Amino acid sequence: MPRPLNDSKGRRQALLDIRSLARPGPGRPDRLSPVDIDRIAWTVRRTPEVMVKVLSRGGQDLKAVRGHLDYLRDRDGEEAVIETDDGERLTGRGVANEVVEDWNLDLQEHRDRWDIEGRGRRSTKLVHKLVFSMPPGTPPQKIMAAVKNFAREEFGAKHRYVMALHTDEPHPHVHMVVKARASYCLLW
Repeated sequence: MPRPLNDSKGRRQALLDIRSLARPGPGRPDRLSPVDIDRIAWTVRRTPEVMVKVLSRGGQDLKAVRGHLDYLRDRDGEEAVIETDDGERLTGRGVANEVVEDWNLDLQEHRDRWDIEGRGRRSTKLVHKLVFSMPPGTPPQKIMAAVKNFAREEFGAKHRYVMALHTDEPHPHVHMVVKARASYCLLW
């Protein structure tokens, strides 16, 4: 059995003194700001927040990009609508090929491969894949609207993107595919 810690006067001490370990650095007040208090309150109340995943694999060649776009469109036998950055709604089997052709990913892959073979570097990504997920019970159209606003503000006219809402699991989530190379040929 562990012995209690006593100070020099024989008084019992706490094993963990949170206040002493959580003091801010020099020049900062010893109390929490209103923003810090709000952030802690959100955590304690378990306020639902969006979880964003950046998927790192599968955006470097056309086969993987087409496969992911097909996955977005056809999920467990249900056909999801893929929405583009222009607001166009795409359905059907040819969606992946249509996006690849519209974004000129085939030309980009060949140009990058030609450039990389001469320099001995790894291939660059053609697309970036993101997933935005909310807790169960969140209205699916609200998360879709929020993701549309985010995409419009962050990518706007710089990067092309498509997205699809999936509601086949208890938590609604939106998959987004973003073209890695910007319209003016700079890497993201």
